[in-house]
Order: sequence, then structure tokens, then C-alpha cells
Amino acid sequence: MIIMERAAMVRVRVPATTANMGPGFDTIGMALKLYNYLEMEEISGGLQIEITGEEDSGDIPRDERNIVYQAAERVFAKTGYRPAGLTIRQEINIPAARGMGSSAAAIVGGLIAANWLSGNKLSADELLHMAVAMEGHPDNVAPAMLGGVVVSALMDEKLFYRYIAPPEDLELVVAVPEFQLSTRVARDILPLNVPVQDAVFNVSRASLLVLALVQKDYELLGQMMDDKLHQPYRLNLVPGMQDVFAAARDNGALAVALSGAGPTLIAFVKDKDKLRDVGDSMRQAFLQAGVTCSIKYLSACPAGAEVELEGEWVTCL
Repeated sequence: MIIMERAAMVRVRVPATTANMGPGFDTIGMALKLYNYLEMEEISGGLQIEITGEEDSGDIPRDERNIVYQAAERVFAKTGYRPAGLTIRQEINIPAARGMGSSAAAIVGGLIAANWLSGNKLSADELLHMAVAMEGHPDNVAPAMLGGVVVSALMDEKLFYRYIAPPEDLELVVAVPEFQLSTRVARDILPLNVPVQDAVFNVSRASLLVLALVQKDYELLGQMMDDKLHQPYRLNLVPGMQDVFAAARDNGALAVALSGAGPTLIAFVKDKDKLRDVGDSMRQAFLQAGVTCSIKYLSACPAGAEVELEGEWVTCL
């Protein structure tokens, strides 16, 4: 943690995330090199919220309902610091309601910015527990805050987590449909009980997926990203999903997964010469299902949320 005198203004950037990574439902998440930016400044009074960027940002509240502000309020209540007023400026680059951690980025950004304004009193562990309490599960907020791949588990409201250095020599092809999908809708469609064999299927693959990430065994990683706990139930929410999966694999992707609750689909590619083929094939498969999408070529992000100090981005936890 950086120790410094309390600042009157702070600028934070928070990466997008992809959660679940196939079998790691609510457990495994990875940070991506696509950022939301947040400025928080103490002013003489009132609340001012300015939002630019992603076209869907028009739906984001500009008052006390804003999730960045709500996260900041939790920090101020915990630290006992009360700013006279706040200006919050959000630059949104992570598509909203697409399964790329937009809400996690807002929560993490608000917590870290408010902690900075309060004198940086709270630890990374405290902030992460606060983020999980707001989000409800750790698989997005943990990599958004810490970067890399984070494997996490909740036990009696205590969070256990470990950081894994991300696969730097893998490229990610991200197909982002133009329609939004509410996380609540995507979760409500899941069954309350699943067959034992499906649970075993996921446990075995999630275990080997973690090992593949640690050992950078990309052949194994490509074989272990199938899932039976959430993706099959969400097929009808993402038209063309199976065809997009097949098209990506047929054109060189090691593996393909639903990103978070969707509708974004993410392909993992080792051969950089095949990136455009994978992206084009995913776009065409979506189009055949009547879905327009944008294609982003990203990579894993080893660092989580950072603050800007003297023109440099610095890990702040």
C-alpha cells in the first residue's frame, strides 16, 4: 500500500474482467487491458457526476444512485472521513451489461478513489471484502482490483483468494454483441440444483484449468474450458452462441467461453496469425444468428486498479 498525505483529487483506472472462464463459475476471473477511468475530487459542497465514453453510459445515474458514489460512501462511513462535496468524472470504455465487469470496475474505482481521498487508510483486503459485499460474488471484483487471474472462494463471509500471473503470450478475441444482458436475468435462469455428474464435470475441469494457468500449459487450458453449470442454461439468452464457439475453434482458437453472465463471448488464441480469422469467424457466426457484434482484440492485464501519480500509473494497493 502507498502511504501518503490525503489528496483532494485522485484519478484511477480499472481494467475490464472476464469471469468464470468456462468451468470456474463465480470463482475464476481475469483482468483485461481495457479500462474505465475515474476522477474523484473533493469540492466545497454538493455532488456533481460527469460521464463520457461508452454510448450506453446514458443510462448511468448522475445522482446518489450512481454505483461509484455508493461505493465511495461506504469508504467514507468506514474511515470516518466526510468530504464537503464531490465531483465524480467517469470515462466509460467497458461495455455495460455485456459480461465484462462494468459494475465491478465502477465499484472498485469508487472504493479506491474514496480510500485515496480519505488518506489511504483501508487495506487491499478490506477494500476487496467491501467490493464483494456490493457485487455479491468475487470473480469480477477480485481481478479488477488485483489484476491477473484471481481464484477466489467465500467461506462464512470471509474471502480467500490467490493471484496467478496471467497468460501473457495468449491473445483474446472478444465478441461483444450490441444487445445488453442483465446479470440478474442470466442468474435467474440457472437451476437451484444440478446433477452430481455435472458438478464433477466442472470441478475436474476447473481444477485442471487453474493448473494449466499456473504452468502456462495452453494445450491443457484449451481442453479444460468446457462447462455444464451455467453456459448450457444461458444458450437461449445469446443467439448463435454454440455456432460462434464452433467457428472460433474451427479457425484456430484454443478455447471459447461466455464472458461472465454474457452476452460477450471470448476466445483464447495462441497463434497471433489466426487472430483476425477467429474474430471474423465469430462476427459472421453471430450475424447468421441475427446478432451484430463488435470485435475487440485484447490481452490479459497483470495489474489491477491503479492511480495516476505524476503522469505514471501506479499500483495503489
